Amino acid sequence: MDNETSMLVFFVNGRKVIDANVDPEWTLLYYLRNKLRLCGTKLGCAEGGCGACTVMISKYDHKLNKVIHLAANACLAPVCAMHGLAVTTVEGIGSTKTRLHPVQERIAKAHGSQCGFCTPGIVMSMYTLLRNKSYPTMDDLEVAFQGNLCRCTGYRPIIEGFRSFTESWEQGHINGISNGLTNGVSNGTCSMGDKCCKFKGMENGVNGCSTEDEEVLFSKSEFVPYDPSQEPIFPPELKVNTELQKQNIVFRGERTTWYRPTALQTLLELKAKFPTARIIVGNTEVGVEVKFKNCSYPVLIQPIQISELTAIREEVEGLRLGASVTLNEMEEALRNQIKTKPDYKTRVFMAITEMLHWFAGKQIRNVAAVGGNIMTGSPISDLNPIFMAAGCELQVQSAERGQRFIKMDEKFFTGYRRNVIQQDEVLVSIKIPYTSEDQYFVAYKQARRRDDDIAIVNSAFSVLFEHGSSKIKSLQMAYGGMAPTTVMAVKTQQQLIGREWNDEMLEDAYEMLINDLPLSPNAPGGMIQYRRSLTLSLFFKAYLAIRNELAKKNCTQPVPENYKSGIMGLEMEIPRSSQYFQVVPPDQSASDAVGRPLPHKSAFKQATGEAVYCDDMPHLEGELYLALVLSTRPHARIVSIDESKALEIKGVHAFFSAKDLSSHHNMWGPQVHDENIFAAGKVVCQGQTIGAIVADDQLTAQRAAKLVKVEYEDLKPVVVTIDDAIREKSFFPGFPVSITDGDVDAAMAAADHVVSGEARTGAQEHFYLETHVTLARPKGEDSEMEIFTSCQHPTEIQKLVAEMLGIPFNRVVCRVKRIGGGFGGKESRSSLVALPVAFAAYKLNRPVRCMLDRDEDMITSGQRHPFYAKYKAGFTKEGKITALDVQLFSNAGCTIDLSGPVMERAMLHIENSYKIPNLRVSGTVCRTNLPSNTAFRGFGGPQAMFFGETMIRHVAHFLKKDPLEVCAMNLYNEGERTHFSMKIENCTIRRCWDECIQRADYANRKRQVEMFNRQNRWKKRGLAAVPTMFGISFTIRVLNQAGAFVIVYTDGSVLLTHGGTEMGQGLHTKMIQVASRVLGIPDKYIHISETSTDKVPNTSATAASASSDLNGMAVLDACQKIKDRLKPIIDENPKGTWEDWIQKAYQERVSLSATGFYKTPDITYDFSKNTGNPFNYFSFGAACSEVEIDCLTGDHKVLRTDIVMDLGSSLNPAIDIGQIEGGFVQGYGLFVLEEVVVSPTGTMYSRGPGAYKIPGFADIPTVFNVSLLKDAPNPRAVYSSKAVGEPPLFLASSVFFAIRAAIQAARADNGLDKWFQLDAPATAARIRMACGDKIVNKFQEPDKGTYTPWNVVL
Repeated sequence: MDNETSMLVFFVNGRKVIDANVDPEWTLLYYLRNKLRLCGTKLGCAEGGCGACTVMISKYDHKLNKVIHLAANACLAPVCAMHGLAVTTVEGIGSTKTRLHPVQERIAKAHGSQCGFCTPGIVMSMYTLLRNKSYPTMDDLEVAFQGNLCRCTGYRPIIEGFRSFTESWEQGHINGISNGLTNGVSNGTCSMGDKCCKFKGMENGVNGCSTEDEEVLFSKSEFVPYDPSQEPIFPPELKVNTELQKQNIVFRGERTTWYRPTALQTLLELKAKFPTARIIVGNTEVGVEVKFKNCSYPVLIQPIQISELTAIREEVEGLRLGASVTLNEMEEALRNQIKTKPDYKTRVFMAITEMLHWFAGKQIRNVAAVGGNIMTGSPISDLNPIFMAAGCELQVQSAERGQRFIKMDEKFFTGYRRNVIQQDEVLVSIKIPYTSEDQYFVAYKQARRRDDDIAIVNSAFSVLFEHGSSKIKSLQMAYGGMAPTTVMAVKTQQQLIGREWNDEMLEDAYEMLINDLPLSPNAPGGMIQYRRSLTLSLFFKAYLAIRNELAKKNCTQPVPENYKSGIMGLEMEIPRSSQYFQVVPPDQSASDAVGRPLPHKSAFKQATGEAVYCDDMPHLEGELYLALVLSTRPHARIVSIDESKALEIKGVHAFFSAKDLSSHHNMWGPQVHDENIFAAGKVVCQGQTIGAIVADDQLTAQRAAKLVKVEYEDLKPVVVTIDDAIREKSFFPGFPVSITDGDVDAAMAAADHVVSGEARTGAQEHFYLETHVTLARPKGEDSEMEIFTSCQHPTEIQKLVAEMLGIPFNRVVCRVKRIGGGFGGKESRSSLVALPVAFAAYKLNRPVRCMLDRDEDMITSGQRHPFYAKYKAGFTKEGKITALDVQLFSNAGCTIDLSGPVMERAMLHIENSYKIPNLRVSGTVCRTNLPSNTAFRGFGGPQAMFFGETMIRHVAHFLKKDPLEVCAMNLYNEGERTHFSMKIENCTIRRCWDECIQRADYANRKRQVEMFNRQNRWKKRGLAAVPTMFGISFTIRVLNQAGAFVIVYTDGSVLLTHGGTEMGQGLHTKMIQVASRVLGIPDKYIHISETSTDKVPNTSATAASASSDLNGMAVLDACQKIKDRLKPIIDENPKGTWEDWIQKAYQERVSLSATGFYKTPDITYDFSKNTGNPFNYFSFGAACSEVEIDCLTGDHKVLRTDIVMDLGSSLNPAIDIGQIEGGFVQGYGLFVLEEVVVSPTGTMYSRGPGAYKIPGFADIPTVFNVSLLKDAPNPRAVYSSKAVGEPPLFLASSVFFAIRAAIQAARADNGLDKWFQLDAPATAARIRMACGDKIVNKFQEPDKGTYTPWNVVL
């Protein structure tokens, strides 16, 4: 090629980068982190699904004479594609050392950063939006964050912080409407309506409506104004010099060569020479294939500088788009057409732009090309059904045969990801046609999650009518998700020509489509009956939509009013919220930080990318990288392991397996040592560690690990589900266990009524944004080892490493700076990485690092326990529960881990918040061939409470009463005893319940819901409230202890260390606030560096929501010792400063360091006798939620949630409210959205954000109100506070039960009034199939045993 270069030239944060030695397989993220050491950009998933790696890529468009800024995923973007571009990372926009950018400042001050791992990506998405639009709208914000995920915050504080950039807020700020304090409500009206605190005096603080002298979570009026003119300039060199764009590029790596031709002929010649070469634009597909499917492509071609492939041209029949035009560019071009052309002419364009809103995230749409979407040929492509139904025309060309034109129709796709385009041909362009006046076009998509999700089923319909009539002249119907390719219902299309568009046609079309679109019971993707029902439901939506348009022309009868709800999907609204909390008293010292809404102490560092996470640590001299070799069989004998091919690779140093450890030292476990470090003799699950490769770097180690050959001999049985375990009697020893209170059998016999039922809850992936990571450094003498890790239990890592190596505990120091999210998943399972890494470092006497990829983390580290319950309840005719008998079963996986305590807590929470005088609960822990399930926020409590609430609803349904009435009737009262004999003291559950119901305006809204349901046939609403009562403390007595170490230096600064780890929950911030009060100094004097086992020993895990209680009291104890020592000095000089007193103390030789210790009193429970107290106290709360469901698709949205929580006297209302909101949204995932998909043989299908969907920005309640109960001090914890981490999570079940109520309304329309089982999560499939209408009734599930399903219910 002429004008060829092999020199990469681009800019990063204004600095020119020139590199002649780049590997085409490197991503931009790899280059930033490993070559430039810019570690603010994070690796969260490596598939463009979480947004943690978001950067801004800027280029100068010489045709338009303007700079274009794009948010992009650095984890997918090839660094070779950066030639001639400018990259901006989070480090490039602001710093705590110089100046914070307003985006960084506002997310931190608004409490929108908790663990902080997602924060840089979110900051860069917002920053890019501002660079393109200085005053965006809320709609712009919604689109900007479609590709970003956060697991901690619940999104609300991020939205509120960034709302201040919107034009509407700026206008309100200028007009003095909001004073920066309104929270997403127009005209300064709080979403609490007349419940707003401004009408109730000033006893509570609110971050909604308030006057300036009230306490608020954050004050927008303090934000530094955003000045677009102060942004860094685009590199002038790229602006004036076009040479870099004109260059033909060739980069040659060890395995791959990268070409960037600038002429179509050159591209055709390359394709003729390399027919199997992959043409890439955004690398959004190839990048995933290389990373996760072990694909290798010797030749990659990027055609973004070829004019024919990037042109957009209007033609007589439609709009022609070059194949390299990005989805974002296509959307902009189509919107311009929609603005300037008659509506009837752009109906296909409107369908595409509407679909693009739901297509991936903004980062993907910015770089992915329309041609790539076509050529990839995904059977669930969002656009291909539209292109096929519209009859789009493709222009293809080859060097040998020239160009030809192909119509996208039923013949285009020839098989899975194959089409009629030949290997040597290049897709040049696509022509999207205009529609005629009598042509109607609609398209639909149904997915698990609304934003950034792949389709379950999608469809597009194009109908041309005889002029002025409703007679079908032609019809095209295309579906995705129903076959290995996008398909057209050819027979149905043909048979319906000439038919009138009426109900008779509709009924006939149903039967035709059933025959036209068959689906095998074991088809990949599962959900067979749901997917088949969607083919009819989506056509019914199209029928209603088109009939509605025809009726406007008097061509057919109007759609009945109550049927119009079936036309549109669920529309998003601008979120609104209020947060209420008790303000600090006016006489509280200004230096006393307790009770104040201080931002998270690391928030600003997290927002700038300066916060150091474990894998951000600089590489040590001689450091190596470890990659795990994992089992691919669920239950098998290991016949042989052949590592020879792996060891042949340059840079590989060693392979370790069970042969390198004695059988004793190869065992580990948090309670029982029943798990191998390296599988010995056999494997008992897929994802079990068999061995480890150690190499120079990550790419080499991972490549070599895939070359280790393991031969297996399969063993039987393979136990995957709870049902499998019950059938095979596969239970862990010691189970079942039971608790019995009262005479259950007699009470059941005497009850007025008895109901019985079953319920299930599924697994849940922790999905912390930072995966498991460890760096081990041998210290060179006395077998000392230093472990840096992302874990919740450093003492356990210390202990297990020492036991594995056969050395004393005092030779191992485990250090944790911060954790990028934990949620229980890093309590015990961090050892899966830490132990092999420490072993390799010890054996090789070199530092060793390992950070799991997202798919590795998900298939190895375990999840929340799935549960199955069988219950029987006796009750009076009024609804008072008199007896309950429950059998619980949990799926523990292949080892016991923490499954015993998880089951015990489940048994202790089975009644939720209700007094049931006669109760029996048994618990059985099932052993299965899955990775060992483990601790997860709630620790078994939410699953059990869900069963209790299901029972309450069952009783209410039987009695035909509002569940609210049955709930209120059975709530605990002060002084009553639980079924485990604990007396309830300081019981505020009724206060929380009553205040929640009142704030939610339940009675009035229930009437509105009932009216809505009468008026709408295909959308229904539901309203539900739930209480929560969560016991606080470890149920294992010995764990309820904590230590702290406080050092005061002679300048007055304080270094504080305690036994808890910071994982985003604000623990360090709260501990600083406690120390501030005790020592009587401002929080700025106090610093926490890290958690380390050589500072505070023998710590318990940061878990059980008890860390603030335990460590707070230990910190108080240590600080009080110092304060007591200072008392004589202070008394002698009461007007002195803190610095004066400390200097005097030093001169007087007073010790300025102290240890503190605390042990929780009265934890005395004996499980075998059912006596004593398992908890220190209870946290109480209540929530009320309203939802709307689409009865035709199973889609839903949460309209409003009101929460009231009793958190005693909050140490930090901002952190506590953040924990409530984050816990609620995580619980919403558990009960509604998140579905772990596993094969009958234990293969994990949901291995990343592409297949596993946690809640996104668009999933939170439209109205989200949180109130902290006031005047409810807790005498049993530090400064009268209460634990907050786990208790709020269960409140999200209010959404589940509201969905259930909405389904019940739909079933009533279908004549169904019997109780029905609805398991969690209430996915779209379960919602739709439970509605029980004539469409879903057409698809009955085949008898079990007649087929092998693609996936199973755990």
